[in-house]
Amino acid sequence: MQSKLHIKKGDTVKVIAGNEKGRQGKVLRIDRVKSRAIVEGLNLVSKHTKPNAANPQGGIVKQEAGIHISNLMVIDAKGNATRTGKKLDDKNNLVRYSKKSGEVIK
Repeated sequence: MQSKLHIKKGDTVKVIAGNEKGRQGKVLRIDRVKSRAIVEGLNLVSKHTKPNAANPQGGIVKQEAGIHISNLMVIDAKGNATRTGKKLDDKNNLVRYSKKSGEVIK
């Protein structure tokens, strides 16, 4: 079951719980089935890789792992972590907005 999420690819988010608490980054990818997001530069794990054409040396590579959606908050235009809502704008389009400042989130 895939549910609607308050975070989209490309959003700037702040981590509100876990080892990365307080840090922020850009969302690179979202897994809607597992409700997880890959955030640029956060939750790095070491992955052992075999030598291949792309990486002939092989070895240990650091890469981002998923963070659960419930541990992330969207950052609005003013730089505040905020909850999001949806409303109709003046052109009758459904848009996301910041519940803290009331501004539309792009």
